[in-house]
Amino acid sequence: MRWRELRIVAFDTETTGLNPEEGHRVIEFGGVELKLGPDGRVAEVVRHEWMFNPGAPIPRDVTEVNHIRDEDVADKPEFAVHARAVHALLQGSLLVAHNLPFDQRFLTAEFGRCGLRWPAAGAEVDTSDLSRLYFKEARSHRLGELCNRLDIPLVEAHRAGNDAEACGRAFLAMADRFSAPSELDSLGDWGDAILDPPDTGHLKRDAEGVLTFQEGPKSGEPVEAHPELLAWMAMARERKDGAWDHRYPETLRRWAARWLRVRASGRFAQHMKGFGPLDWGIDLPLGSAP
Repeated sequence: MRWRELRIVAFDTETTGLNPEEGHRVIEFGGVELKLGPDGRVAEVVRHEWMFNPGAPIPRDVTEVNHIRDEDVADKPEFAVHARAVHALLQGSLLVAHNLPFDQRFLTAEFGRCGLRWPAAGAEVDTSDLSRLYFKEARSHRLGELCNRLDIPLVEAHRAGNDAEACGRAFLAMADRFSAPSELDSLGDWGDAILDPPDTGHLKRDAEGVLTFQEGPKSGEPVEAHPELLAWMAMARERKDGAWDHRYPETLRRWAARWLRVRASGRFAQHMKGFGPLDWGIDLPLGSAP
């Protein structure tokens, strides 16, 4: 499949703070569909924007950044009212965000309150990572600076819809400038995108779309809950024909290494039980006590 055949959705959130584990909430979500024409350029932009009442006062320092005040959300619904609409927008799409783990962490927490999991995306691309890959000498990799380098306008930054559209356009501009492959399967190597794992039978999505282990002591359990097992799979060896060889296929090992690099880098906790790189335990061998 070609990645341009997927629905491309760039998204962003505005929040009451930095840590959903401390009760901070999403107060604005912006998801922007970028529909491409036959020439591969943006032919239509469809914006999906919602504001939410977090149920608590918005801190002053947050308002100074995004200009969202308590009175702006006083008559807005709680996230749960639009949770399924947000989830449906993200489901199966090629997702693009700047510092994607931050937004993913907050949305995962909000979805969890509504009985939903993080949606199974066609791919997840972080333009912050792309900036670091392809503008290595840049002093800043903030969205505004990236847009300046790519001549992409960003009006009223720090509002979810505006940031989302600029982020999506930045991804497409870098895809053109730095010769992104057309096939979805190759997007991971080009831009550290998170894709579904190769079909080796070791990892698989369950009926709810959750990526799970298919063998061993954690069979049936989510990959995100046991990154230490994924790290072991990336380096495990066994005796074959009198010599030591990798236990798992190269395609799976490369996927696991990328997933760990992007999701378990320690920049942000990726789910409600993660706190930092040490708490992931990715350096522990299989079966070690925490």
